[in-house]
Amino acid sequence: MLSFLGYSSMDHFVSDVIPSNILVRRPLSIEPIAGFSECELTARLRSIANKNTILRSYIGAGYYGTIVPPVIQRNILECPEWYTSYTPYQPEISQGRLESLLNFQTMVTDLTGMSIANASLLDEATAAAEAMLLSFNSARGKKKTFYVDPSLHPQTIACIRSRASPFNINIVYDLPDIDEDLFGGVAQYPATNGSLIDYSVLSNRIHSAGGLFSMASDLLALCILKPPSEFGADIVFGSAQRFGVPMGYGGPHAAFFAASDKLKRKIPGRLVGISKDRLGNNAFRLALQTREQHIRREKATSNICTAQALLANMAAMYAIYHGPTGLQNIANRVHSLTSILASVLIKLGFPVINPTWFDTLTVSVADSREVVAHAVAKFGINLRQIDRHHVSISIDETVSKQDLLDLASIFATLPALQLGISATHPAIVPSVFSRSGNILEYEVFTSHHTETEMLRYVHHLQSKDLSLANSMIPLGSCTMKLNATTQMIPISWPEFSSLHPFAPRDQARGYMELIGELETDLADITGFAATSLQPNSGAQGEYAGLRVIRAYFEAKGESHRNICLIPVSAHGTNPASAAMAGMKVVAVKCTAQGELDLTDLKQKANRYSSELAAMMVTYPSTFGIFEPKVREAIDIVHASGGQVYMDGANMNAQIGLTSPGDLGADVCHLNLHKTFCIPHGGGGPGVGPICVRQHLVPYLPSHPIIPAVDSAYAIEPVAAAPWGSASILAISWAYIKLMGAQGITRSTEYALLNANYMANRLREHYPILYTDGGRRCAHEFIVDLRDLHDSAGIEAIDVAKRLQDYGFHAPTMSWPVSGTLMVEPTESESLSELDRFCDAMIAIKAEIDEIVDGKQPRVNNLLKNAPHSMKDLLQSDDEAWKSRPYTRQRAAYPLEYLNGHKFWPSVTRVDDTYGDLNLFCTCEPISLQDE
Repeated sequence: MLSFLGYSSMDHFVSDVIPSNILVRRPLSIEPIAGFSECELTARLRSIANKNTILRSYIGAGYYGTIVPPVIQRNILECPEWYTSYTPYQPEISQGRLESLLNFQTMVTDLTGMSIANASLLDEATAAAEAMLLSFNSARGKKKTFYVDPSLHPQTIACIRSRASPFNINIVYDLPDIDEDLFGGVAQYPATNGSLIDYSVLSNRIHSAGGLFSMASDLLALCILKPPSEFGADIVFGSAQRFGVPMGYGGPHAAFFAASDKLKRKIPGRLVGISKDRLGNNAFRLALQTREQHIRREKATSNICTAQALLANMAAMYAIYHGPTGLQNIANRVHSLTSILASVLIKLGFPVINPTWFDTLTVSVADSREVVAHAVAKFGINLRQIDRHHVSISIDETVSKQDLLDLASIFATLPALQLGISATHPAIVPSVFSRSGNILEYEVFTSHHTETEMLRYVHHLQSKDLSLANSMIPLGSCTMKLNATTQMIPISWPEFSSLHPFAPRDQARGYMELIGELETDLADITGFAATSLQPNSGAQGEYAGLRVIRAYFEAKGESHRNICLIPVSAHGTNPASAAMAGMKVVAVKCTAQGELDLTDLKQKANRYSSELAAMMVTYPSTFGIFEPKVREAIDIVHASGGQVYMDGANMNAQIGLTSPGDLGADVCHLNLHKTFCIPHGGGGPGVGPICVRQHLVPYLPSHPIIPAVDSAYAIEPVAAAPWGSASILAISWAYIKLMGAQGITRSTEYALLNANYMANRLREHYPILYTDGGRRCAHEFIVDLRDLHDSAGIEAIDVAKRLQDYGFHAPTMSWPVSGTLMVEPTESESLSELDRFCDAMIAIKAEIDEIVDGKQPRVNNLLKNAPHSMKDLLQSDDEAWKSRPYTRQRAAYPLEYLNGHKFWPSVTRVDDTYGDLNLFCTCEPISLQDE
């Protein structure tokens, strides 16, 4: 490859790609320098895992023990066809996970009683913040007061406060006597102390003020409890964690978010809908894609750009496997065991302060610290300490009779039979809270209750989806690496998966060791002083970084600094995150070569010098080049008193060669699901930590229950758990430790080499945008298709769909430049795979040339009809096929390699317009299917 590009060595090549004032080659301190072998790594991980103490946790507060059905653990969580696929932006090759996410949406709408639900959010606490902001924006920002009921979990209240601050929203905990300024309120059902509360009066009060009423809830409870819709809720959110997703020390877990019909075009996040394909068959797609807020940039009302798709799919499959009867049996058992324990505690003289409950009891005790310590020391049980005189106990589906005996024995030493624990009769939910009618009356939830049926359904769906198990996914800026199996294995180990996020830190010594090493390594890689792993998505990392900057200025008495300079080439989430952080976005121009316009930057930095808070810059740039003047740009911002935030989406081009810290930036976020190998999971999970210079360290986010940092200046949390999606941090830790300082630098060099090799092969057939003076790109490059519109009537989407016939997912389409494809091969792919993709692109160009030369029509051609499903080829009789100016063979097998490696799109091209005009986002109920 080096020879093909005209180089004799990697060093010579790298020095040509990276400008001399950017190339640092600072030796990294990662240990071991040469990396572990896979066996050594597994042994080290075992020693770390063994330092975690897994007790029986009945802490609750949004996190519960659950039993992951092995058929789901093995065939979804641990299956590369599910965990390596990308966000379903290309629906024809994503029908399996889209169907599964539609099942998730259906499950949520049915159990909550709402009209529509999205395909998951990040966690319950940040979903609460989204509910608040949706309510705020529904009032058009004219009202500033939001009521937070004391029934909410503490971490949820903290995240609401965190997100309210930049908008100067007034959070109140008692309803005001005069509520003209009230735009909404939120309560929890069941409450954090376990109570079941009739919120009808509260709902009416908030509605009478013209506000929206939101409710946090629990899906298992809703299997037998009256749904929030019957209390007048406009928005319902919560966590789907206890539907078969391990606690994992805090995540990742799928949050759910449902709303009334009037809010369906305003709810944040992704929404799966049903449309039609070219043949008129039903086909799934992401509906209302322009709802993805980053497209609105600084006018966004949310910066959500991702989901927890893998975990949402697990939760949906859990509901499918158990079915409505099974779910209600689990819920009734949990409620019955809780009721038995309540009767025992009351007999023993320990008052239960909540008169109603589903799974949680709050108990009055003389000294809660003594009770909690006794439970740990004598029984290996974690309880939740509420205050000096109260503890809570949350029952889950894992609780056995012996567990119940031990829980009772914490409070007394009486024989268990005397306490009535042997009772087996089911408890009855009070009628005012009892659910009426059936749940989940859809075919998918009543059909797959044996392992054989479940396995076949899961496999049926995965066979419709293209993933890294099929071919490379060359998405620019998304860094779709192969995920080594060794890196994935520990997430299923109980020592990592079964720990409650609010367990005492001395029970999480293994996690603390792993987290500490990962924070240190990421700080070293980025050239900064410290790391926070709390943000659980890239956009959350952006938001956290900007909030840290704002907190820094507030501490200096410069809270008036609120201008954020953002290049027009920036990721769309950058201006959206700045808006969420309460900043005013000012755009900075780019030159015709895609570089920052330093003249424009200097003018705007001078103009706003007294108000300048930050500049957000992506490096290498979004156009895939190393801008040689980035240091000058950073100096300009610093000279005007601002801070520099560097978007780490393209960190895959920097490691060991340069870094944000070496370049002079102040803070960066990283996408662990990009550069550091956490798989994308069909649209999530992700992790978006931030790294900062020393002067910003005191402002990193903390947590109200388990402080993540020790600083009086720490910002409030940006995620529900102290270390965000903690269980998948082991993947990135393992990636770094397997590579070592030498290997991880080498991986960056390969990423640069692969991109330049491909760009050079394709340059003879397509224009390549924004390469530097030496015709070199960074780790990604942009293929320019814009001229094809006039010459052949071909758009970027036509090339993207035709690539599916060749067995490939398209590169990033029409971003950052409309009418282009942005290609990023990563370091993971072999030369033969790079060539296979290039061969496909070159063959497609030949097909386009036939249109240009008049050999193929501009409308009815291989690209306009792409992709071609098996049904398309088989159902069209010979007469019908004669209308097409190409053969079936050419449609499906345009290159020789496809004869033995064909991946079939399961539908033809999906009609986006039809799907948005006819919005349908749940499964059809059985009654409609029968018709």
